[in-house]
Amino acid sequence: MSIPPGTPPPIRTTRVLDPEQIAMQAGRQMPFLRLPVRAAVFSDRQLRLRQLAASHAMREYLLFIADLAQAQHQVLQDYPDVALPESAALEAASQALKPPMPAFGWPRDPVWRNELRRLLGIFRARVVEGAARDTLDRVMAADDAWLDQQADQLSRRIMFGLDLAAAPLIAAGLQAYWTQLVLQVAQRHGENIFGRTDPGNQCPCCGSAPTASISRIGADEAGFRYLHCALCSTEWHYVRIKCTHCESTKGIHFESLAPEPGVELPATGAREGAVKAECCDSCGHYLKQVVMEKDPEVEPVADDLASVTLDLLVSDAGHQRSGHNLMLLFGDPEIPDDGGGG
Repeated sequence: MSIPPGTPPPIRTTRVLDPEQIAMQAGRQMPFLRLPVRAAVFSDRQLRLRQLAASHAMREYLLFIADLAQAQHQVLQDYPDVALPESAALEAASQALKPPMPAFGWPRDPVWRNELRRLLGIFRARVVEGAARDTLDRVMAADDAWLDQQADQLSRRIMFGLDLAAAPLIAAGLQAYWTQLVLQVAQRHGENIFGRTDPGNQCPCCGSAPTASISRIGADEAGFRYLHCALCSTEWHYVRIKCTHCESTKGIHFESLAPEPGVELPATGAREGAVKAECCDSCGHYLKQVVMEKDPEVEPVADDLASVTLDLLVSDAGHQRSGHNLMLLFGDPEIPDDGGGG
């Protein structure tokens, strides 16, 4: 039996009773920061996207982003050195609980535009003729001022004036640049140079909002939740059952697509229970969480893209998304949050 036209699929709501007890467990020793791995970050993403696309209604778009991630991977492997902050500035940011290279505020090295054009040149070979190729050619031919203006819009999360068709392409270049920037700083100064931020829902490296959170498996990280930066792919520990927008531990519950006997749900590609929305009744926001215990191959950006149906259902229930995915922007024009937070 299929869902009648116009009828949204059911969602399962799980109410968590003891958030304080779970939060206390996060005092165990675990790595606070998980930096992206040059050889894996975009490669793993494109592999997961191809896996999710197999039986997905958004198959063509997921494969489009997979090809884009493959180009990001290729560019990142021999990305040229970029300008770094001085040691004193890094230490001062750490002491002030601020990200040292804020997405909006850090002077981007002009090399980001050169590498964006190289990335798009690699990507172009995989894009068939049509609207996508036209947009790609337009971005590749754009002048520096326009690229920087669009990059500023993306960094500040301002939809008004943003070229939505071009946004994922420009974002791909920004992600590659910021990943290189973070890895280069860590190589020179060590990853401990990146401290905690206040508020704790900002990326410790670039201050961006997360795309989603990931509940990890493994000897040192089992059961712990990390937020995954939308821009530089850094992950940082964030207490479970705590709102990623208002930081409250009250009124937290999870919602997920809930299959029922004989009912066909829109395919997400992930195993049941691997993707859920953590909703906060205090502030009305939510962020998706991907769970490796349910599906070890989950990847925050890819699985977030593939579960747009869950976004629509949770939004219909009155909750507003707190993070963002640079590969799929939608919604009304926004006024930037102070400090660029989520």
